[in-house]
Order: sequence, then C-alpha cells, then structure tokens
Amino acid sequence: MNPFRISARRALPARIGAALTVAALAVTGCSGQAGNSGGTGAIDYWLWDTNQLPAYQKCAEMFEAENPGQEVRISQTGWDDYWTKLTAGFIAGTGPDVFTNHVSKYPQFTELEVLAPLDELPATAEVDPEDFQEGLTDLWTGPDGHQYGMPKDWDTIGMFYNQDMVADAGLTPADLAGWSWNPQDGGSFEEIVAHLTVDKNGVRGDEPGFDKNNVEVYGFGLASAGGDNAGQAQWSSFAASNGWTSTNERLWGNRYQYDDPKLHETLDWFFSLTDKGYMPRYGQFNESEGTSGQLASGSAAIVPDGAWMITAYASSEGVNVGTARTPAGPDGTSKAMLNGLADSVVKDTDNPDGAAQWVAFLGSAACQQEVATAGVVFPARRDSTPIAAEVYRQKGIDPAPFMAPVEEDNTFYVSVTTQGADVTALVVPALEDIWANRLPASTLNKTNDAINVLFEVEE
Repeated sequence: MNPFRISARRALPARIGAALTVAALAVTGCSGQAGNSGGTGAIDYWLWDTNQLPAYQKCAEMFEAENPGQEVRISQTGWDDYWTKLTAGFIAGTGPDVFTNHVSKYPQFTELEVLAPLDELPATAEVDPEDFQEGLTDLWTGPDGHQYGMPKDWDTIGMFYNQDMVADAGLTPADLAGWSWNPQDGGSFEEIVAHLTVDKNGVRGDEPGFDKNNVEVYGFGLASAGGDNAGQAQWSSFAASNGWTSTNERLWGNRYQYDDPKLHETLDWFFSLTDKGYMPRYGQFNESEGTSGQLASGSAAIVPDGAWMITAYASSEGVNVGTARTPAGPDGTSKAMLNGLADSVVKDTDNPDGAAQWVAFLGSAACQQEVATAGVVFPARRDSTPIAAEVYRQKGIDPAPFMAPVEEDNTFYVSVTTQGADVTALVVPALEDIWANRLPASTLNKTNDAINVLFEVEE
C-alpha cells in the first residue's frame, strides 16, 4: 500500500463535467428537500474527507451539547462519488442541509439557486469575516455580493522532497530555499532538478553520458498535465510568478487568458523537462497515485503538491520528507495558489435556523481548534493556523513553505467563474496533448477562443 494515499483528494480531477448533471437540476429547479432531514431538529451534514471526519464528529458533539434538541448527522462519501450523490440528492429532494463545498462547483450551484446566502441567515451573518485568513471569504462571495460558503480551511502549493536524495547529491535545504526559475534556461531550479535526476547507470542528469531514455530517479515528479483547469498542483506557481493570471479578473472573470504568451513560454519550458529526461513522460505513472506515489517509491526526488497532503507525507515510511517553497520566478517572488473549502447551506433545507447555527459553529474558534489539533488541514481561522502548524511540526514536517505565501500576500486564487465544468473539459485534453505529444503551448489559443465563446453565449 502506498503510504501517501491516505488523504482525500483536493485538487480537481481531470474530468468534472459528468459530476454535475446541470441540465437535470435546471429542469427540476432543485425544489424541496422533503427527505433531507426528517425533522426540524436534525441537520444532515455531508463531507468527502474521511480524515477530517473524526474532528467534525467531535464538533458535532460540542454543537449538540450547546444546542439541546439539535442533532447533527454526518455522512462521508469519497470525492469520486460525492458530487454525483449530492446532485442526485438535490434532484430527488434527499440531499443534505449543509455540505462541504468546493470553489469549482459553487458558481453553478449559485446559478441554479440551490445555495442559501449566508449573509441573510441570522446565525451565519453574525460571523466576522476578519476571523478568517485574508481572502477566504472573498472566494465564497458571488458577483451578487452574497456569501455562499463559510470558510472551513485553506491550502497552498509547495514542494515535498526526499531529504536523503538531496543530501546524497551534495545539496542542502538552503539550496532549495533559494532556488529560482526562468523560462529561458530554468534557472537554479532546473540545475537542481537536473542534478537530482539519475539514470539506470547511476549517471546524473547534468553529467556526461546521461541516458534520458532510461531514468531511475526523476529530479522532478509529475502525474497530471494540469489536474484542474489551471495547473493547481502542477505548474500554476511557475506561470503566476511569470505574470500570468488565468482570467481577466482575480475573481469572477468572464474571459480566460490561455492565449497569454507568458503562459505559453512557461509551459513550453515546464514540459521541456520531460524532453530532457528530468521529469516523467505522459502516462508513465498512474495519475491516481499522484506525485506522492512517485516520492514514496523513490521514482522522484522532488514533487509539487498541496498543503492538504502534509499529513499523508508525514505518515510515509522509509522516506525522510522535507518541504520547500515553489521557486521564485521572473517577478522575483515565490507564488502559490490559494484555495479553501467552505460549508454551504442548502436553500430548501427544512431546518434553516439549525443549518445556519451549525455552519456558524463550524467556523467558530471551538470547532476550528478541534480541527487544527487533528493536523489534517489548515483551518480557515487565523487563530487556529498556529495550532495546526505546531501539530505538523510534531509530525516531522515543516509547514512554513506553505504558510509563507499567505503571510507575504504572494498568493493567487483558483479560478472562480461560471462554466467551470465546460472550461475544464476543454482545457485538460489540450494540456495533456501538449505534454504527451509535446505540442507548442501556443496551441492553447484555439482552446481559449472556444472557452470564451461560452461566456459570449452566456451574456
């Protein structure tokens, strides 16, 4: 068993369109939740992360003790089935009162009017947005000015690496802490990755005689061309530090920018690491295993991944794991995508007061500190982040590389727009084609045109 595959998936899968039967929702109007709670004192709460379930069960017990007569019933379903089950529940009127939501999904849910505005519910309206890490409430505020999710956690992207491989190569953590990249020659980042790459004859990637077609250890791991529609845990940090933004607005843009030459030169360099033998070929490793599987097996020395995987890496056996920030780019900064899950209230719940009280409690110090001590995610509240950080340190993983972008305001948002499923369905195959067949990234121009037509039709 791969010791890294114990954490719930947070980055988006390659295909998400099928998960939302939007047409069916539009027909039904998602009216009525007659079967969702069975009584005004019951609150059905759905989530997908099995690792967070124990902490939230404790939160439910605390909530019930403070609110006699209210009962929280938690259901956990794995990511791959979660959204299908949720959508089916909306259609049939058997869905939850409250559920864990993802920023890629909620724009479509708001369009279909299945989410209750939290600012209009007394209990949630009283929660102070300043209690949370900066930007998290903004992520969950729609273009209509209403808030549709109570921040529950946050994550950024960093690098995990095999400390023994780094030391054997004569490198130090300081070398990784100070690395940088550029689209011309890859900078010190590419130099490090090349040196950590080793072929089956023991020759390093920067040594004469290196055989790029027979690699034993890749300096840099990769399992997906883009994961979601913006390379969240793959290449997004590189593109952002080269001046690229995915849309014309930080949030709720109506034009994508996959035609930006800054993105093209980033991707052309990034995927050239495969040509040089420093990064795996398309399809060489099982995407479901992720880059974590490559680090666990010793197939890669450094891999990019999200903060939601810290505990999984800390639980590894036989691998001495270190962490580093993403390399500084041409703009001189180390960038990381900021994402955050939230809890949403279903508009047609038959227990709106109880649902709102539960969501407010989920964002409280009491519950968030319980989540922090579990050491699975960074809770959304500012006062809970240090608690989670200390738990990570006790597990042997330095969380600082994931916290620094937030502290320095060097983060950028995951794309939040309408048409999210359609955008992903168009972009992911195009990215896979670039990696698999090594097409120039400028081929994304046609994809970008097709995407932006969606917004013209919408208007």
